Amino acid sequence: MSFKSAFTLALATVLWLGGCATRAPSVSPTPEGDDPGAVLDAREIERGLASWYGEPFHGRRTASGEVFNMNELTAAHKTLPFGTRLRVRNLATGQDVLVRINDRGPHVRGRIIDLSRAAAAQVGLLRTGTATVVLLAE
Repeated sequence: MSFKSAFTLALATVLWLGGCATRAPSVSPTPEGDDPGAVLDAREIERGLASWYGEPFHGRRTASGEVFNMNELTAAHKTLPFGTRLRVRNLATGQDVLVRINDRGPHVRGRIIDLSRAAAAQVGLLRTGTATVVLLAE
């Protein structure tokens, strides 16, 4: 078999397998507590583990270029554009806070957002350090 034939066969196989992939079915909103993985709000962007950062970074430049102030309602996210405003809801407490993305992170595997100290305080995250949250478009 020539290289061109092998490449064509491999490409066709990849395309065929990719065509077999399915998207997860959309989940309609359900009452709290039925299914912890269910989408509860149509504005949901992401859910996962949140943490917070403060003192060691206070006064340093963020990835957006502004100076980090742990007393402002800001957050670090890996991919959302700087300036994005979103609501972060602690699923354990139901408390939420409106934050603005101004940094990149978190830099710990398995976490989806790092909140400033002030934002973490508003959602009851200071004592525990981490919590499962949902990110909602504002």
